[in-house]
Amino acid sequence: MTIWTILGGGTCAVVLLAAGALLLPRHVHVERQATLAGNADAVLALAASNTGYQRFNPYLSTDPDLKIDPFGPETGIGSGFAFDGKDGTGTQVVSAVSQDAVRYDIDLGAMGQPTQMIAARSVPDGVVVTWSMDADMGFNPVGRVMGLFMDAMIGKTFERGLGNLATAI
Repeated sequence: MTIWTILGGGTCAVVLLAAGALLLPRHVHVERQATLAGNADAVLALAASNTGYQRFNPYLSTDPDLKIDPFGPETGIGSGFAFDGKDGTGTQVVSAVSQDAVRYDIDLGAMGQPTQMIAARSVPDGVVVTWSMDADMGFNPVGRVMGLFMDAMIGKTFERGLGNLATAI
């Protein structure tokens, strides 16, 4: 067996693995839901505020050195913050507010630009809060493989955030 045969076989294996990874889903959706004591208006007021969000920010629970720099208006569209911590750097900006949800555009630089939404619906025994994220993993084979693990990774973060929110409202 010559070196060219080994290199050719290795190249073919890499190409096949990359092509196989591109068959994985491009779009990732993560969602968690909880019924909390309180009402939808209180949840959405906190969620739409750059400082209110910090009262339940799930990353503050695990990173005491997380740096948060609020910007824009205190609440509503354009309200946001820059963050820098052990889990990454970027920005989160309120991009839409409706009577039942707040949407965020997140910029993680080279890590991507996912969107998140916190929806709240009052029910007789409290408020049902749904926290979700959508991400486009693009044509990057590594990103597509990472997409397989997003639910487990981000889902735990959302669960922690919902727990924090339960004590904040």
